[in-house]
Amino acid sequence: MSTDERAALQRHRLWGLVDRLVAAGGLQGRRLKEAGVVGGADVTLADLRRLPFTTKQDLWDGYPFGMLSVPRDQVAAVHGSSGTRGRPTLVAYTKADLDLWAAMCARSLACAGAAPGSIVHNAYGYGLFTGGIGIHQGAVALGATVVPMSGGMTDRQVRMLADLRPDILTCTPAYALRLGEAVAEAGVELPALKAGLFGAEPWSAELRAAIEAVLPIKAMDIYGLSEVIGPGVATECLQQDGLHVNEDHFIVEAVDPSTGEPVEDGTPGELVFTTPTKQALPLLRYRTGDIASLTRGECPCGRTLVRMSKVVGRADDMIVVRGVNVYPSEVERVLLGSGLVRPHYQLVVDRRSPAVRLLVACEAVSGDPRERLVHDLHEALGLTADVVVLPDGTVPRVEVGKAVRVVSWDDGRPPLPGLS
Repeated sequence: MSTDERAALQRHRLWGLVDRLVAAGGLQGRRLKEAGVVGGADVTLADLRRLPFTTKQDLWDGYPFGMLSVPRDQVAAVHGSSGTRGRPTLVAYTKADLDLWAAMCARSLACAGAAPGSIVHNAYGYGLFTGGIGIHQGAVALGATVVPMSGGMTDRQVRMLADLRPDILTCTPAYALRLGEAVAEAGVELPALKAGLFGAEPWSAELRAAIEAVLPIKAMDIYGLSEVIGPGVATECLQQDGLHVNEDHFIVEAVDPSTGEPVEDGTPGELVFTTPTKQALPLLRYRTGDIASLTRGECPCGRTLVRMSKVVGRADDMIVVRGVNVYPSEVERVLLGSGLVRPHYQLVVDRRSPAVRLLVACEAVSGDPRERLVHDLHEALGLTADVVVLPDGTVPRVEVGKAVRVVSWDDGRPPLPGLS
């Protein structure tokens, strides 16, 4: 689709969204009226930047169904992500929303080279979390064969990879690394495997290289979040040069996290999404907290969609150590780019005294890389970190769910053995 065609489609769908929000009379509709908007005809794409934001706090305040834009009996499913104090962020879906989600995940799988007849080994978790079920229904919509493994039971995963010979692997990047190591330990070959879609957590190009070193695949990023729809919002293609945002259904902006003002293309900012075609829980200018940059122009693959960079980190996950702001993915880039450590690490923020320390716990390939890594981290981040080299197998491996990259040390008990 050309840029002009897509802009016309977005404008038409944005009008419809505004009309629906105003008619629903909920929080977003009231905010639009307060901003002087009484209907879709009042809004153009250029006006989007002056419309009010929606935030995760709004979803929490409206828990569980206070943000619905359809009657409750039209809700076909509920999914969600983790929230504060054990209360999840819940998102409702109509039947049409589920069909849209399946179509977006089918697009994502096609970006990775999947086609009807492909076998998709799906090791994302199934349940309230959107990952497993989203990819599952996308594979079905594409006409592929899906293997619904979910997470964990790594020995069984390896057996299924060997026996069923899938061409596509889907899971978190941390678990892809664990699977690759388990495949090597078992002495198994996977000649049919070609590509992987790995998401649910920020990960670096250096981790991509580590995954591709232990699995015979192209490792690609997939992005999504429950509030917007789940996985399938954006995906890398085989070019591995940015994630194509499905702009016909998700209008994306990048804004300054502090001011909310738009940033220039190519400049990292907080991703903001508007969902003009969702029914149960459409969102206007939803602030995701994810930091990435946007790039426009046609991709060598032929797609004309705007591309987002890999997520650098989350605005609320940034570590502040002695006045220096650090994202975990920046540390990962230095560690894995050095070639001196294994692709397993954990960052420990030592808060036992007013002078906060950052400890970088890792496992060395050989020798003692501490002096080199301290230097490289300081050069890249402007921060002096304490590098701690631990015995092989000390840093926790991921079997289920997302990798825990950052932990706090607030009392006398070290979060990892060997720390002091």
